[in-house]
Amino acid sequence: MAISEVLEAERPLVEDDVVDGCVDYKGRPVNNRSKYGGWRSALFIIGVEMAERFAYYGVSSNLITYLTGPLAQSTATAAENVNAWSGVASLLPLFGAFLADSFLGRYRAIIIASLIYVLGLGLLTLSAVLLSGSTSECQNTSCSANQFQVIFFFFSLYLIALGQGGHKPCVQAFGADQFDSQHPQESKLKSSFFNWWYFGMCMGTFVTLTVLNYIQDNLNWILGFGIPCILMVVALVVFLLGTKIYRYSLKGEEKSPFLRIGQVFVTAVRNWRITPSAIALEEEARGTLPHQSSEQFKFLNKALLASNGSKGYGKVCSAGEVEEAKALLRLVPIWTTCLVYAIVFAQSSTFFTKQGVTMDRSVVADFQIPAASLQSFISLAIVLTIPIYDRIFVPIARTFTRKPAGITMLQRIGTGMFLSAASMTGAALVEMKRLKTAEEYGLVDKPNVTIPMSVWWLIPQYALLGVSEAFTMVGLQEFFYDQVPTELRSVGLSLYLSIFGVGSFLSSFLISAIENATGGDGRDSWFANNLNKGHLDYFYWLLAGLSFIQLVVYLYFAKSYIYNRGNAS
Repeated sequence: MAISEVLEAERPLVEDDVVDGCVDYKGRPVNNRSKYGGWRSALFIIGVEMAERFAYYGVSSNLITYLTGPLAQSTATAAENVNAWSGVASLLPLFGAFLADSFLGRYRAIIIASLIYVLGLGLLTLSAVLLSGSTSECQNTSCSANQFQVIFFFFSLYLIALGQGGHKPCVQAFGADQFDSQHPQESKLKSSFFNWWYFGMCMGTFVTLTVLNYIQDNLNWILGFGIPCILMVVALVVFLLGTKIYRYSLKGEEKSPFLRIGQVFVTAVRNWRITPSAIALEEEARGTLPHQSSEQFKFLNKALLASNGSKGYGKVCSAGEVEEAKALLRLVPIWTTCLVYAIVFAQSSTFFTKQGVTMDRSVVADFQIPAASLQSFISLAIVLTIPIYDRIFVPIARTFTRKPAGITMLQRIGTGMFLSAASMTGAALVEMKRLKTAEEYGLVDKPNVTIPMSVWWLIPQYALLGVSEAFTMVGLQEFFYDQVPTELRSVGLSLYLSIFGVGSFLSSFLISAIENATGGDGRDSWFANNLNKGHLDYFYWLLAGLSFIQLVVYLYFAKSYIYNRGNAS
């Protein structure tokens, strides 16, 4: 009797130790939860992401300085090029995630993307060597890069974007895959993983902005681009070291999720003649669709029936397939209402940096802070906010809301949106003061003279943007990972990244339109090369207004959002 009781007590533990839908590196089922996955393997992946962010921001954070410096582009043109590249870099993850989820698998996709990344960084370093060699031959005369050097530079730059496009969504999804959503304890750990993932990412960014930008501004660009290349090689080695302890998602035998979801839309369109009463009878007969969900996007419920009750035009879709299609459609309003946030996000690496260049950046007599390094205050704000959020705010909120993550993902995103609007308001006020100071000291026509106004005035706008990221960016990552079909989680994260890709393009379009509208008839545009004659304050006020409008629209859609799989945490 005692033996049977022991066996009965141990049985749940054995079953609990099995991770469904996962295999080890040899393709065997994961039947030891403590040996594979969890924080043990996630730490390897977070380390890789820290190195990747160091490399990416080693290029992107100071790119506008390189374009307006060695490549001699105008401020507006350089800002447009930075936004265009950032846009492509943020949209390519859609392609990389599709390949990973449909063909390669996340592990192989990460390795291939890392090799492309390293190649791009290596060629970028070589382009800096070529440009440095040509400009050194004309020390006392003005000279700029020739056409071949410019083409070679941008080819290398977009190769980096391609590598990042495969690396970014797959690494994060692969990291989240190390935790089992169906296990009560690991479900909480997964929510915490997204916080600490972003914490590690921002630590890598912080080191870049404080160390690498100084090297680029004060030593040389060859070293400034070469160090990220070396670090990406190290990151790839670190990733490979964890191979034996990772959990690998098992690809099911069922039809591709892209085909399943696509078939729902095709069948619903073909069955457009089916009456609502016929759909209602089918729903009642099946009894499988939740009431709230069946009322939303009701036109997709037509995919449950064959056309006119006869042979139909194709295979009838299941209730589960219809739910998958609806889950993707529900993301569209949230995705759309985050675009203004993405436009605001794009300003920290362009006009914020150009503002800083004009101001007093002295710390001690012979040392000046590189303007691009001010972005480190965004990372610093995130690094300080996330532990407080994860270890203090969430447990307190959890006692009131009874939700594993304290507040819902959409509430977290909305909080960050409000803070980004406040950041733009602060940026506009500071720019107004900067312009007034330039006028008071007679420096409006002297763009190369430092304005006697401390660069520390810019810190609040950077810090507010950082705190907003700790809410919105992490919330978006978890939301788009959690609210898509399981097989499409890399695609889900790429959808989150695509917000910032489209936002960068919209920022570039907005800058170009304003430049054309305000720079005609001999006038100085809002983005004049001489910022003392420009009006960045007008631009910031415009973004602040759009941000508050966006927040109102977002709250409307967030309030009516129906969470997939009943998860509102």
